[in-house]
Amino acid sequence: MTPEEIIQRTAEYVKGEFARDSSGHDWWHIVRVWKTALALCKYENADVYTVELAALLHDLDDWKLVPSPPAHLPPSGGLPVGDGRPARAEAWLRQMDIDPALAEHVCEIIIGLSFKGAQVETPMRTIEGQIVQDADRLDAIGAIGIARAFAYGGHKGHLLYEPASPPQMHASFEQYKNSGSATINHFYEKLLLLKDRMNTPTAKKIAAQRHAHMELFLEQFMREWEGGEF
Repeated sequence: MTPEEIIQRTAEYVKGEFARDSSGHDWWHIVRVWKTALALCKYENADVYTVELAALLHDLDDWKLVPSPPAHLPPSGGLPVGDGRPARAEAWLRQMDIDPALAEHVCEIIIGLSFKGAQVETPMRTIEGQIVQDADRLDAIGAIGIARAFAYGGHKGHLLYEPASPPQMHASFEQYKNSGSATINHFYEKLLLLKDRMNTPTAKKIAAQRHAHMELFLEQFMREWEGGEF
């Protein structure tokens, strides 16, 4: 198959897997990440095929959606072995007969992609990884990010807001993963931090605008939460 045919087949497969998701990690989230990543490629010297595969497959093994958590990348970069490998993405890449080196790169991106705590660094070794990470994080902020935060909170049964439980700046992935704090806390524990963690110049510009929108939302939320003012 040609790369174009593989991308089409991959998109069809992923759409089938996520079409009914209600956690904010649905097919249309993946489409937005895919489109944003392709747009960022126009400004960076990156391998578009790698970016497309990683963007399409990035949530197949997301720890928030599947039981087994991802492994941390070793300090020197590269893909760890054993537990934490993105098993579903790997299986699909093998089925598509993707070159092993390319498949390894895509899996490395998937493993390192997600936010793992306020005090946990998640650097990307390659520009392809940086682009997909930026695209995924851009979809977590702004108007869409606000909607997705509450969709996920409802999906997990989290409280809307609990004033007596302040946000926590998690020092480890385990702390972050096991946190069940209110959805409003999630803005302070993750979403408001993403603006300063973008990799590419273009993503940084977009993130600044979306970040400002979230700040306005939180100000209005707190005014309305107090009530009694008309």
